[in-house]
Amino acid sequence: MTQAIVQSIPVYPAEAISVVNGANLGDPLSFAAELDLDDTYELHLGGALERLSFSTDNAGVLTVAKGTRLGRPGNLLHLDCCLTMMSASGATTEILILVEVDHIGDVDAVFALPLAPMTPRTDYTLVGIDTEGAAAKFAEVACVSFSRGTHITLASGAQKPIEELKVGDTVLTRDDGPQKVRWVGSSTVRAVGAFAPICIRAGALHNTNDLYVSPDHRLFIYQRSDALGAGRHELLVRARYLVNGDTIVQADGGFMDYFQLLFDTHQIIYAEGIAAETLLVDTRTRPALPPELSEKLAQSLTGHAERIHLDFEVSKALLDHPDAAALLRRASTR
Repeated sequence: MTQAIVQSIPVYPAEAISVVNGANLGDPLSFAAELDLDDTYELHLGGALERLSFSTDNAGVLTVAKGTRLGRPGNLLHLDCCLTMMSASGATTEILILVEVDHIGDVDAVFALPLAPMTPRTDYTLVGIDTEGAAAKFAEVACVSFSRGTHITLASGAQKPIEELKVGDTVLTRDDGPQKVRWVGSSTVRAVGAFAPICIRAGALHNTNDLYVSPDHRLFIYQRSDALGAGRHELLVRARYLVNGDTIVQADGGFMDYFQLLFDTHQIIYAEGIAAETLLVDTRTRPALPPELSEKLAQSLTGHAERIHLDFEVSKALLDHPDAAALLRRASTR
């Protein structure tokens, strides 16, 4: 039986963003059928992002999960569309719209997942409504990615920049030794919001060079002593939970070339000497794969979500320390 994976995303309740000029004056942000192009929206002063937790089943159905800050556990979530908003300066911001539906099919709530930071009291004009490409955008946010230039450890022990890896190259994995690369994905994105990389500066986690990864990329850390009180020595930690403003920072601005590595199973590999996960194929990330691979991989990689190390993920609450990265660095050597 495939393990249900609980994920969380930072969203605004739709009521935090409303029309200040246009056909729907005063209305909150809503789903595609209720929107009009050229309406101008504003994020209310005091509007704050909150975590929406959800799980996904084998058919791709999203359900609000227990422990969520927003939404009602058990309700269904529908990914409705991707909106493009334009500010007065001409900068664009994409927003994914998720609709929460109760047990009788009525809309309970609408949530906005911005893919770039939004500023209160700023005009955002709705210039695009995409109901076809929303799933691919949602998948891109979930795909764990390394930046161009990241050195990956091969089975031979040699280091190779990720952009030079090819299908069939053999990479050293923590759990299964040498494994062949099945697919290498790449994309160039604006390094803002959900796509702004986390920079783990040289030495922060015993790495020789800086390592740039996507915010939700999980790093594997072995603690010789259980410094976090997790009850185990082996941990998976999301990079964004380790940001301390010094040795680990979020590098916002410009553009980022991201690369994804896919193996027959979800793996832990070595990037700049740090143990880090590879792409996990599930119902959320599959739309990010090329169409010609998606169906084939869906059939041949059915065990991706069953890797036991997925149980090692650490919650943000356990990392509530002044400098969790330094704590883990010490714990890994003592």
